[in-house]
Amino acid sequence: MIETFGIVYCIEAADAMCKAADVELVGFENTASGYISALVEGDVGACKTAVEAGIKAVEALGTEVYSSIVIARPHEALKKITCQYDMEKLLPYTE
Repeated sequence: MIETFGIVYCIEAADAMCKAADVELVGFENTASGYISALVEGDVGACKTAVEAGIKAVEALGTEVYSSIVIARPHEALKKITCQYDMEKLLPYTE
């Protein structure tokens, strides 16, 4: 997970994470006051690589990541939380 301030930075982080490693974008969460988190999942090594790439991408835009974490073997109960941020729950994209 990466949390940063603003949707633009969060999308840049998510894009970098998905391009850098074999991870799946779980979703986004607007946590509070403009802070937004991007959640990915995959094996531990891929998630570490992805988070590092996301941090670098945000820093390259001239800002900082508020927080980040890789949780190895997350407890099953965490799915109750992370499923709330599923990409399927976002508003549909229309052109």
